[in-house]
Amino acid sequence: MDAVTVLFLAIGGLGVLLLAMSLLGVELFDLDGLIPLESVAAGLAMFGFTAAIASATTDLRGGLAVLAVAGIGALAALPAGWLALRLSRAAQRMPTDATPSRDDLLGQLGVVVTPIPASGYGEVRVALGGQPVKLNATAAEPVPLGTQVFVITAPSETSVFVEPVPSHPAGPASHPAGPDR
Repeated sequence: MDAVTVLFLAIGGLGVLLLAMSLLGVELFDLDGLIPLESVAAGLAMFGFTAAIASATTDLRGGLAVLAVAGIGALAALPAGWLALRLSRAAQRMPTDATPSRDDLLGQLGVVVTPIPASGYGEVRVALGGQPVKLNATAAEPVPLGTQVFVITAPSETSVFVEPVPSHPAGPASHPAGPDR
């Protein structure tokens, strides 16, 4: 392997190193948002590796050969850098859902998974943002395991105050106003 190929391999390796560092959040220098470091690193890696392949597979030697394989590397680097730029900008502009907060717990239905004593904490499972979440829970009265509850307040991000959901047995005798309504 000749020195030109090794040089281009080193340039490609530097591009990969910069790309890995930028993806891990290391800021070496700021380009003021004009071109993300990921794009520069991807282009540099593609330039180096493509030029190294071109150098190793051609029989050309001399200064003109170095310029020729560098040109081939540059032709490969431009689309790679452009693609990295597009992917980087798409990731930066990706919409995300709002982070659930304790206000989102109010009014949610849940199930008691650890009985709630008269004075103390039990646990309830509530769906928050489509995911089941287990929270510490208190209530005004003891609540047994498996009871469906309604979240009244959320004193903290990990605890709630609940009330059992009233059951509605069928029939006129169970109506709150009585049988003669």
